[in-house]
This record gives sequence, C-alpha cells and structure tokens, in this order.
Amino acid sequence: MRFHTRKWVKPEDLNPNGTLFGGKLLAWLDEELALYTIIQLENPRIVTKHMSEINFRSSAKQGDIIEIGIDVVKFGNTSIALKCEARNMMTRETIISIDSITMVSLGTDGKPKAHGKTEIEYIKDRLED
Repeated sequence: MRFHTRKWVKPEDLNPNGTLFGGKLLAWLDEELALYTIIQLENPRIVTKHMSEINFRSSAKQGDIIEIGIDVVKFGNTSIALKCEARNMMTRETIISIDSITMVSLGTDGKPKAHGKTEIEYIKDRLED
C-alpha cells in the first residue's frame, strides 16, 4: 500500500473520550480518496459512491500522527475501486482499513462519465517526455 498523507491529531479532532473522533478520520479518508481519484482520473468532478464495512481497530490521541494509504483495486468504465488504511505512526497500529471504496467520475451534467483510464499513472511518468 502506498501511503500518501499524514495528519496530526489536534485538540479539535478529539471526541469526549479524548481520542480521535471517528467522523474526523472518515472525513480525512474521504478527502484523500477524492484527491487521489481526481489526480488518477484527471477529472475534478468525483464522488464517493460506496464504502464497504468500516471497522475501527485502534485509536489515536492528541499529538499522534496518522498516515493514510491507498491502493487501486481496479479501474471501471466510470469508476475506480480503491482500498485504504489509516495507521497510527506513534503506536504502529492500524486504526482503520476499508477493503472496498468506489469513486465515480462525473461529467458536467452530474452523471457518470467514462474516464478512459486502465492503470495507475505516477506523476514522474506524466512529467517525462
């Protein structure tokens, strides 16, 4: 799994128990998945269609650093299937993993649009002549 982003757990990210609020972590994941998909499909109009079961396996506290990883599972006609993981870099524990996320490419009309992509593209490959 390729880890792309790190987040620092701050006081405003905590729940009443003093640990990372699950909704905050899911918002971070959804944003990172959207950004990754926008870059891969070269389309700023992306929506999250589906996330499989979400199971919180550990947590984080203020000051911890969370790392978010994403892998492509497959490319569809208008979508991309991904999986992701968030882990606590301080404890080395996985906080959450999601085995199946579907992100869909939309046209200007708001309807699914074919993207024509079949494999992961890396920035270094786009910059080469």
